[in-house]
Order: sequence, then C-alpha cells, then structure tokens
Amino acid sequence: MPRVVPAVIRALDVLELFLDCPQLSARQVMERLDLPRTTVHELLVTLEARAYLISIPGQPVQYRLGMPLFQLGAAFAGRLDLVREAQGVARDMAAACDEAVHVAVLDGADVIYLVKFDSTHPVRMVSGVGLRLPAHCTAVGKVLLSALGQADLDAVLLKGPLPGMTPDSITDPDLLREHLNRVRVEGVAVDIGESDTAMRCVAAGIRDHTGTIIAGMSLSAPIIRWTPQVQVEWTGLVREGAAVLSTRMGYRAQPR
Repeated sequence: MPRVVPAVIRALDVLELFLDCPQLSARQVMERLDLPRTTVHELLVTLEARAYLISIPGQPVQYRLGMPLFQLGAAFAGRLDLVREAQGVARDMAAACDEAVHVAVLDGADVIYLVKFDSTHPVRMVSGVGLRLPAHCTAVGKVLLSALGQADLDAVLLKGPLPGMTPDSITDPDLLREHLNRVRVEGVAVDIGESDTAMRCVAAGIRDHTGTIIAGMSLSAPIIRWTPQVQVEWTGLVREGAAVLSTRMGYRAQPR
C-alpha cells in the first residue's frame, strides 16, 4: 500500500480545525493538534504562501481560510448534480411551508448538510451547510442509516457507545436497530427532540437511478409550530419533495 505523507496529513489537520473556528492563532493550532511550535510555524507559513490561509495582523496574529479553499469547494459542488438539483427542490419546499429544509448525505456515522433553505420566522432552526451531526440523532440521518446493508450498519453501530445530543437521543444500538426497522417500513423518519429539544423534524430518502438512497431531505420546525396536523401535512410534503428530487437524480419508481 502506498505510504501516506505525514506532512500533508498535518497540513490537512490544520485546515480542518477551521471547520469549527473562523479564526485561530498559531498557539491555538499548536495546542489543539499537540504539535511542536516549529512544526506549526512551518505549516502555517506554507499554507499562507499558497493562500490557503490568510494572516490577520494583531497580537497574536490570527489566521483564517483563504480563497483557494472556497474555489475547491465550489468546484466540487459544481460537479455534484445532487447539490445543484437539490437547491431548487429544497427552495420550493421551504417556500411552501415556510420552515427549514435540508438535504444531507451520510459520512460514516455522521450526516453532513449539503443544502439548506431557512424559514422567515424569527424563531427557527440554527444550522448551516457543512454542519456535521451524529446520524442517529437526526431524522435525515436515521433515514440514511435505515438504507444501509447489515454489514455497513454494523460498522457504524459497533464502533462504540452512541453519543447523545439530548436526553431523547437513542443511544442504545439495539433500540436504534428496532427504530430503523420501522423507518425502513414507513419510508420516513422523525426526530422528536433527539438533536435539539426545541425542534422537530421529518425526513425521507432520495434515490438515484439505481434505486439506492444516496441522500435525505428533511423539514424542521420549532416545537411551538409542530402540531399533529402539520406533522401529517409536512410528512407528505417531505415525501413529495424527496420523490421529485429522486426523479431528477434519475430514479424511476416501479409501478405497483
């Protein structure tokens, strides 16, 4: 197997720190990665020389991400048909219900949000594109987990204790398996305060031309606007939106 390059790994570790913090000093990088001062200095100087980081004068000097990273991300998104197609469908859904709509994909045991359209209400969900959350704590994540084969699901659930985000999060792997069986049958998943006690969410899967679920679409709203009546309405809306996006991704439902 080809050898990985430690210096490249460390440089990527530095860049990934900025996923959670917009600005960092050299000392903060050093402390978070537990690297020697000289190594951190060389990494920062190199990344700044290529404009992947921009230094902000001050005491201490702070660093933030540079334009090449945006260009790389934009190039990736521009080639990902899912993102392009999802934006239009999610925009229409958000306009129809005036609540937050997300499209997300599974990455290991987490979901990553690719698309978001927010509501116009002053009280709304705090989230954003690029956000990563434990899949089992979210409606969209549970839809995606339910689509995994047994071996892939085992690989996620057998890594260790499942983290909880709220007291209502499902952290027992056996209980989660039972829950996912119901999701598989019903075709939708609901998050009842499992990722945020003040929020509710319903999600459905998005299929590609092979029929494989490749992403999930969700609708989220604060508990103050979530009633049994609107849950039924919004569940139908999510099913419809996911079906429309699946069609755009090449999926053709088999006639019954």
